[in-house]
Amino acid sequence: MAEYLASIFGTEKDKVNCSFYFKIGACRHGDRCSRIHNKPTFSQTILLQNLYQNPQNIAQSADGVHAPIPGLTMMSDEEAQEHFDNFFEDVFVELEDKYGEIEEMNVCDNLGDHLVGNVYVKFRREEDADKAVKDLNNRWFGARPVYAELSPVTDFREACCRQYEMGECTRSGFCNFMHLKPISRELRRELYGRRRVRGGKSRSRSRDKRRRSRSREHRRRRSKSRSRERKGSRERRSKSRDRERRGRSRERRRSKSKERRPSMDRPLYQRSASSVEKEASALEAAASLIKQEYIDGKTQNGLP
Repeated sequence: MAEYLASIFGTEKDKVNCSFYFKIGACRHGDRCSRIHNKPTFSQTILLQNLYQNPQNIAQSADGVHAPIPGLTMMSDEEAQEHFDNFFEDVFVELEDKYGEIEEMNVCDNLGDHLVGNVYVKFRREEDADKAVKDLNNRWFGARPVYAELSPVTDFREACCRQYEMGECTRSGFCNFMHLKPISRELRRELYGRRRVRGGKSRSRSRDKRRRSRSREHRRRRSKSRSRERKGSRERRSKSRDRERRGRSRERRRSKSKERRPSMDRPLYQRSASSVEKEASALEAAASLIKQEYIDGKTQNGLP
């Protein structure tokens, strides 16, 4: 019996423990859930609840009420990606510098209240995660208090929505599984590719800050150049479409004018045989009348 309970722990067959909380560290029912949320006493992963606010999103609840996030304006895709990269870099670097090496960090792009803006940070050591939770609960970020807790999530492949990764999720932002927001490739190489020696000969923080500022400027310039290229390609496509439309309209006008123009192979108009006979008889009558008048005029004047 014990082996069976252990085998179904955290699965759909487990009627006692909440499987969603065990997989993604959050449940849409919250404290009202009918099943038990077993919060871990030690873990490598911490959860920062609702830490990230996406400027492109609007606060949308399940009943369909829409309200814009106060203090945030709508951005383009390039500006929103740059905003997210800056947020991700700031949080990642500060947590790693203060508490320890980070193996993985993920940000949810869901719209549900229990997942929106959640940040999951997986440290290399459990002691670093415990220290981070105790310290971060006394911190503020973006004029809002930080709520940190240990999370049971250790394998994000089980927590992510596979249909979303293939572009086939029908529940969009209100899916109960994680929709992870990706960072740019340059930032991923910079954060996860660096190798720093702790406690020994390490590079100065000022040099790291200068390097991060340069990489940020490089990403900003690349995003601007990409936006200009997209704009130029859109303009070129629109011009080519306009030329094609003008060409098609010109061809239509030519074809219509050809249809209106009479053909040289056929007469301008066609008359029936009866109408031709009537006209011929009328002409003969008119000619005989004119001839008779001419003869009468000559006899009256005594002309031969």
